[in-house]
Amino acid sequence: MDKIIEELPAKAKEKWVENKKYFTKLKRKQRKRLDYMMNEIHEEEFEHTDCLDCANCCKTTSPIFTEKDISRISKYLKMKEGQFVNQYLQRDEDDFMVLKSVPCTFLDKDNSCVIYDIRPKACSEYPHTNRKKFIQLTDLTLKNTEICPAVFNMVETLKSKLPL
Repeated sequence: MDKIIEELPAKAKEKWVENKKYFTKLKRKQRKRLDYMMNEIHEEEFEHTDCLDCANCCKTTSPIFTEKDISRISKYLKMKEGQFVNQYLQRDEDDFMVLKSVPCTFLDKDNSCVIYDIRPKACSEYPHTNRKKFIQLTDLTLKNTEICPAVFNMVETLKSKLPL
């Protein structure tokens, strides 16, 4: 898995223009069954992909923490919200609350999440490939092809199942 993760940014960069053009065409066509198809591709991919083997998302990026996330997690950690924010979070250039550092503070040595049951909403929804209105998330999906091998594979599968 380490080799796949190491090669992923270059592979994603190599496919970036092709994928960008694909998603641009896809947006113009407004495929009615796209959400259903992406959900199917997502389920198929995660039948043989185990995030605990990779955890590259947790090692290289930060989720956005909503106010609800901050409240829930700080309560779980028996901390005041302000203390939690000061210790773990900062505002990014888009004014979102994100982790001060990566890898994620809550990532354990075995790639498990020590706050998994109460993790941020962004983590529970990652990689966002099975969400409704997928067409609105193509820029994020394109970015995630550089981070998540499963997303890279799903985009390649989508292009083969739905050529434009």
